[in-house]
This record gives sequence, structure tokens and C-alpha cells, in this order.
Amino acid sequence: MTGQQTPALRLEGIVKTFPGVRALDGVSFDVMPGEVHALMGENGAGKSTLMKVLGGIYQPDGGRIVVGEAPVVMTSPLEAKAKGIMFIHQELSLATELSVAENIYLGELPRKAFGRVDWGTLYDRTNAILEKLKVSFDARTLVGDLSIANQQMVEIARALTVDAKAVIFDEPTASLTDAEKVVLFDVIADLKAAGVGIIYISHRMEEIFRITDRISVLRDGQYRGTLKTAETDEDAVTQLMIGRKLDLSRNETHAELGDVALEVRGLSCGSLYKDVSFEVRRGEVVGFYGLVGAGRTEIAETLFGLREPSSGTILLDGQETRIASPADAIAKGISLVPEDRKGQGLVLGMNCRDNMTLPQVDDLTAGPFVADGAEIAIFDQYRDRLDIRTPGWKQLVGNLSGGNQQKIVIGKWLSMHPNVLIVDEPTRGIDVGSKSEIHNLIRDLAAQGYAVIVISSEMPEVLHVSDRIVAMYSGRIMRTFTSDEVTEDNLIQAISGLTDDRAA
Repeated sequence: MTGQQTPALRLEGIVKTFPGVRALDGVSFDVMPGEVHALMGENGAGKSTLMKVLGGIYQPDGGRIVVGEAPVVMTSPLEAKAKGIMFIHQELSLATELSVAENIYLGELPRKAFGRVDWGTLYDRTNAILEKLKVSFDARTLVGDLSIANQQMVEIARALTVDAKAVIFDEPTASLTDAEKVVLFDVIADLKAAGVGIIYISHRMEEIFRITDRISVLRDGQYRGTLKTAETDEDAVTQLMIGRKLDLSRNETHAELGDVALEVRGLSCGSLYKDVSFEVRRGEVVGFYGLVGAGRTEIAETLFGLREPSSGTILLDGQETRIASPADAIAKGISLVPEDRKGQGLVLGMNCRDNMTLPQVDDLTAGPFVADGAEIAIFDQYRDRLDIRTPGWKQLVGNLSGGNQQKIVIGKWLSMHPNVLIVDEPTRGIDVGSKSEIHNLIRDLAAQGYAVIVISSEMPEVLHVSDRIVAMYSGRIMRTFTSDEVTEDNLIQAISGLTDDRAA
């Protein structure tokens, strides 16, 4: 990358206005050939709108897009692809009923005479791409049979089918394992070496500082500046994004703890996890940390009645209990904020009020009708309490930012007045400003006397919010740390299975 090079892609003064909202206000930035350029900003900063303009989904109201040295007008995603602009979307856009090969070459299937599909060529081309990605499936596999992580790898494979000038990755690692992330970063390195310009959108600071060359920041629809990655740090980027500094230190508070709300003794669930024992007190946040497949989410699902344990005991307020279903868990005061808030925690086509009151709609009925006034009162209470930013209860949840969607899910369960609140990956896909708000909310809930379990794949997060940390490896608890004794080194050792002393 040199100062004399022509940018692979340049955006100049892009403006986009919707009724009552100026979503983009004169945004300009460029990406050079062979550069990984991060685009960062809070949810609602304008990143998605800018990418939709670049991809031909929206037409800008002002400004222009230049590819190489040629100004272009993108009128559709197909035209963007024809101009050499490829997108790897966070939200999967695959046809699950078709094979991997058909998805990768959808609309561009190789043909024989008389328009017949050349299946041999199709499968050979696809398998050559899949070999680069080091995946365990082949071209003929039905996409619907793949895990979410492997479906994301199919999305990534699409970018390798054309001679791309620029590739946009939108939160590409959100559903990938650590091993798959390494493969992805290798692919990005190969694209970079081939002179492809890359725009990398992510909320994960460790990824940004690992693979990018420059960082451009949007705030409130405006371009706020570009930093060289090697010459800046997380504090500077965060302040540019949100206009203030954040407290990202580890939790060193010593809360007044109440009685044991939940105790688990020798709980096992087949091969998923074995002989798990722990307790959570009122006023305490217990963090569960471990690698993908360690069994953390499966324990939460068991406590919420989604899985049946093969052995062991669950006690609530000292009384042994059996949790047969989610309805049973809710009735006994256990609530679960799931890892996949969009797929499992929300109905995106419903409004904020209806999402908030969904679990208790039977209790809010007056004869054959739902009591609208009671529902609105509940929504208003938790909107104010959690600082949910929405024009009103009629707003569709699908139109909210990730942080506000997560607050809707949390508010939904708080309105049920649970004894135990389980939060699985509380800030996945959430910007750094909203992440700080969610962390503060979790600590506030503990201070109010809730017993809270937090499951997280992010070490800074689990260190920041937890009073104690349960380290898991391969379905077993290796060690339980207090906030005073935990270090990054001993936590990594425990989740890697390198120590089993003081096993919980």
C-alpha cells in the first residue's frame, strides 16, 4: 500500500436521507488495494446504510462511488458484484434447500449445450474453493444440513468465486469457532496478498487490531476520522466512536451477597457435560467461560427446561426441584436470555410492547382480549428502567439496534420477576457503547438482589462483570475463580484443560 496507488474503492460525500432521518451525512472514505480497512461505529451509526448504498440496495441522495478510477452507479446487488464488489453478510442469505455448490454459484451455474447445468464443472470448482477454506463438507452437501458456522463459511466461499476488487466482511466471525476464525483470517490474508481491498466491519476490537491496516469511524451518520491501526489503541477508537471514554476494567466490587438462590449438584447430560456442581447467590454474578463446545450453553438450557439431565440435582432456595419445560422454569423463577436473540429471544416482526409482554400474555387478558393498557404500562416501565431507545411501543423490534433488542429481551424476563436470570452471550453483535450499557445493567441487576449467570466467550467481558468465574473444558468444570484470584493466564490454562487442581 503506497500513497501513489489508486484506491480500490472510494466513497465521496455519500448522503442518504429517510423520512425524518439523515442516515448518512456526507460520508467519505477509501480502501486501498491489498488493505484491510475496518469500518466501525455504534449500532445506528450508519454502517449498514452505507453498505446498502455500496451494494445497490439503496440509492444515495448525494455523493458518488468510485471503483478504481471509474465512477459507478450501483442499482442492484448483481450490478455491485459485476463491478467487483462482494459482500459477506452477517445475516445469512442462503437457500437451505439447495446444495453448497448451487448456493455459491447461484445465478451463475456453468452450462453445457442447450442450457443444461454442467454439474461436474460446478462441483469441481466448488470443491477447489472449499479446500482453501479447510471445511469438512463438500460441494454436494445440502446447506440446510450444515451448522450455522458452516453456513457462514459458505457465505465466505462466495467471495472467492469472482475476481473481486473489494470484499466487504460484515461481522464474519459472529458464529465461527476459534479454529474457523483462523481459517477466515488466512483467507483474508490471501485476498490482501492478491491486491484485493477489504472492508471489515466488526465490534470485536481484538480482531480489528489483529488484521486491519486502518480504521474509519462513523458516528451519527457522519464520518469521524481514519486512524492507522498500528498507531492507535482501543481507548482512542472507542472515544472516536461514542465521544466518551468507557470503563473496561475488571470487576473489583465486593457486593453484599444474599442466600443461595440456585445450587446444582453433580449435574450431567449425556456426553454434553458431566458432574457439574456450582451455586449462585442473590446479588452475585457468576460468569461461565470456556471454549466452544465446553458445555456452558447446554447447562443453561438444562436449567431452563430445554434439556433433561441424565443425573444430578437442582435446588432452588435450598429445595430440590425438577424442571420439565421452559414453562416450568419460568413458573419457578428462572429466565434465560438466549445466545441467539433474533432467532430465539425475539419475534422481529412484532412490536416492542408485544415482545416485552409475550411470556405473560395469558395473565394480561381481560376476557377474550389482551389488556392493552397493562401491556403498555409494563413496556413503559422497562423502557425507562433499561433506557431502551425507541420512538414508542409500536416500533417493530427488527428495526432496533442490537443493544436495544438485547434490552427488550432482558426487560421481557425482568417483567416476570425471576429469582435467577441466565444471560447467554449478552453482547454478541453489539457495539462497544451498548456493550458497556449492558455490562452496567448486569451489575445493577445483581445489586438489586438478582442471582445472575453470565455465559460469555469474551474474556474481558467475563472479567468485567463477574464476582466469580466458572472455567469449563470439555463438559467439565475445571476451576472456579473469585474476582480477586483470577488472572488471564490461569483462566486460559483452566479452559484449555491444562490444570484440574482446585476443580469445582
